[in-house]
Amino acid sequence: MSDHNQPQDTLQEVKDIRQMMERSSRFISLSGLSGIAAGIFALIAAAIARYVIFENYYNDYNRRGGFQDREFRDLKVQLMGLAAVVFIAAFVTAFYFTWRKSTKQGVSLWNHTSRRLMWNMLIPLVAGGFFILGMLQYNDWSYVSPACLVFYGLALVNASKYTLTDIRYLGYCEIIIGLINMQWIGYGLYFWALGFGVLHIVYGIVMWWRYERA
Repeated sequence: MSDHNQPQDTLQEVKDIRQMMERSSRFISLSGLSGIAAGIFALIAAAIARYVIFENYYNDYNRRGGFQDREFRDLKVQLMGLAAVVFIAAFVTAFYFTWRKSTKQGVSLWNHTSRRLMWNMLIPLVAGGFFILGMLQYNDWSYVSPACLVFYGLALVNASKYTLTDIRYLGYCEIIIGLINMQWIGYGLYFWALGFGVLHIVYGIVMWWRYERA
């Protein structure tokens, strides 16, 4: 009887070892709810940005044949402030949901794996941030949305080896949308809403359904 059960016991031990190795090498406490929240924030921000651009400035742009210097500076400050608020809101909610999930799992939120995840994600994000600030410095708005999407996608792909592999596919989609946006520059706000809003919500729902529903 014991000989008959030995292969099954060995197989179960192998599975347990694999799970332990995965937990030690990957940060698996990312929550799908944080993706849903980030997507909702992004869609709200896109709606506000569209109102600010088209309702408050677009009529003046057409009437005068261009923005006045002060108006353009005000528009840039408002949009950058809106982006900063969305980033902070998404970061805070992501931290909360991740902290809650890691507490339930009994996993430390700040460990060697999470630090490697953070640094691998920060490098493309920081580089992309300075690149975008450089474009804004010269008032070149045309490629801000594609750059945001591409650099964010690269950050996700770069960090995916330290967390759930599903993140990699989200990164691929962000990069593809950013590259497509390069061909339709005038629709950057809509591509931005698609990449940071809709994709995050879809990704969050899939992640929640696969890993947290139970």
